Amino acid sequence: MHKKPSALQEKEGVSKPETTNALSAERIKRNRAKRNSTAEFVSKILEGNITFLSKAITLVESTHANHQKKANKILERCLPYANNSIRIGITGVPGVGKSTFIEAFGKHITQQGKKVAVLAVDPSSSIHKGSILGDKTRMEQLVTDKNAFIRPSPSGTSLGGVAQKTRESIILCEAAGFDTILIETVGVGQSETLVHSMVDFFLLLKIAGAGDELQGIKRGIIEMADAIVINKADGDNEKNAKIAKVEFNRALHLYPLKESNWQPKVLTASALKNKGIDKVAVMIQEYCKLTKENHYFSKKRNDQNKYWLLSTIEQQLKANFYNKQHIKAALEQEISDLKNGKTTPFNAAKRLLDL
Repeated sequence: MHKKPSALQEKEGVSKPETTNALSAERIKRNRAKRNSTAEFVSKILEGNITFLSKAITLVESTHANHQKKANKILERCLPYANNSIRIGITGVPGVGKSTFIEAFGKHITQQGKKVAVLAVDPSSSIHKGSILGDKTRMEQLVTDKNAFIRPSPSGTSLGGVAQKTRESIILCEAAGFDTILIETVGVGQSETLVHSMVDFFLLLKIAGAGDELQGIKRGIIEMADAIVINKADGDNEKNAKIAKVEFNRALHLYPLKESNWQPKVLTASALKNKGIDKVAVMIQEYCKLTKENHYFSKKRNDQNKYWLLSTIEQQLKANFYNKQHIKAALEQEISDLKNGKTTPFNAAKRLLDL
């Protein structure tokens, strides 16, 4: 029987050349180096090129020595073009609707012709060290907005709830022309107050009816909030949200007036239904107007720079300490002695520091 030829036939392809022209390879290498030069990075970032902005933030977040050196050069050149934005920290417990709120708030800002950058910090696993980095999937509308930039970053080992390189990322985003920077924090409780040291306005999201109204009335994080927004104030929960608003307002009036002379406000909103988002935006504008008039805005920025300086020194000292070979060897010995009950953590630490 005659067999039909198969429609799926393999044709002979183009064989890979055994050698590549050395001059061509060198030219490609030079062009690649030119494309990725510091000057090119800075030029493209100032033009608002998202690709180069993302690459620069990747360099900033890298622990590779060469990457850090290049990132520092880019940051230095971008610095004169930064500081022209409002930096807003948004925090709250997991499940409060941070991502939904940020998307609704971000869309409100871009509809006014402004540019918004979202630096979203994802929790890192303390066991496997990985992060899901799923914030872009939760902000489907904002991620397609040409005036928005969303950058999820792993929180790593940062206790403050924000990625260690978030400060540098802010500078790059400002240089790229983003006039509103939103920093979404991990939302793990009162330990994430580090965000307060890098923003102009600190917004705390709460939900009513979750049994945490009284928990919220603690000094800590509430004391630092410039505003509390009770999210998910819709449907059956709208009544609970109004009750919670009254309770939080009473609590906030127990605190002394802030150095900024700003009286923290409590608002209700529904990010899902896009209700109350405009009022939040107006409130932040009022805060900026007041603090710029009384010069607190610039004072806080100066205080932030001082804090960043000291924080960077501490991080560098810590890194230098642990990277020394004789410290690594001594540390292993002290850990062994601790395990065998031959020393105490305090004595072991003193000996290591004395080295």
